[in-house]
Amino acid sequence: MVEIKWTTVKRGLLLSLILWLILREVAGDIGGVIGFVVATIVVGYRVDEDYKSGAIHGALVGMVGGIIGGSIILILYLIGLGDIAKQLWPVTGVIEAIIVIILYATVGAIGGTIGSAIEKFRQPPA
Repeated sequence: MVEIKWTTVKRGLLLSLILWLILREVAGDIGGVIGFVVATIVVGYRVDEDYKSGAIHGALVGMVGGIIGGSIILILYLIGLGDIAKQLWPVTGVIEAIIVIILYATVGAIGGTIGSAIEKFRQPPA
């Protein structure tokens, strides 16, 4: 059973947000995606365990980030700032939001696995 290192997940979420904000301004939407992928790779690397653990931690960053982001978008809609919400996240329905969160989790798992692989290659053989 994998022990979840929540501190690593929280740091990954923060890194993802920072990179998303910076790279989205520099390179548009693709920059935000690249920032998210880099953050999940870092999470997989920092977990310092096996591939499965890296994948789980990366997926958690994707799921939690998607849920938090979706909640913020919902609040923006509720307080009458739907135009801003559409610019930040052009998802309009519940089904679309669930699909996006699943995609974030999948990409996060792949990024976490890549990070774990990088960490394993870095270690000298026993």
